[in-house]
Amino acid sequence: MAYLFDLLAASADRHQHLCPRQVLGVRMGMFAGVLLDLDLPQAADSKRLVTIVEIDGCAADGISVATNCWVGRRTLRIEDYGKVAATFVDTYTRLAVRIAPLPNVREHAIHCAPEACSRWEAQLLGYQRMPADELLSAQAVQLKVTIEQLTGRPGVKTQCAMCGEEIMNDREIKLGGQVLCRACAGENYCRPIFSPHLVNYEEM
Repeated sequence: MAYLFDLLAASADRHQHLCPRQVLGVRMGMFAGVLLDLDLPQAADSKRLVTIVEIDGCAADGISVATNCWVGRRTLRIEDYGKVAATFVDTYTRLAVRIAPLPNVREHAIHCAPEACSRWEAQLLGYQRMPADELLSAQAVQLKVTIEQLTGRPGVKTQCAMCGEEIMNDREIKLGGQVLCRACAGENYCRPIFSPHLVNYEEM
């Protein structure tokens, strides 16, 4: 199991600096390993742990460094609730735990780092020093979807009957006898508009 200092150094290397939320993310990932009895960061060829992070940014990268769960490896999902929190799922045992900072950690950090020159520095140092049970809350949870639904089926491909784009990893929706992508089925996050400023590179 990696040590806190090494994980923080790896996270700082990705960001060119170290911030309090990276520390929280690393501590959350390490705590998940303890609670789920997993040796983290998991090996490069392992996808046993899947993590659902409730915020993007620094905390998410700290979690990734501590767990070796990454978007590109399909072991990390972002469900952006704007919360520094994450659910860690052991795909073998099906156990899952949601971990988040306790509500009073900012104030507690000040007492753990009396030499700090600012609240930011107090959080940076305090989050490293506080015992896990004084820094983080942990709650056993059950996912509303199965592990298979969460991770999909890698390599499975089909084509949307409406837009013609390829759909991968078993993410299609069957509606009215047609195979559709989520966007064409009405779950899209954007809508097309006409924009004369976009260049048609095929005409250049």
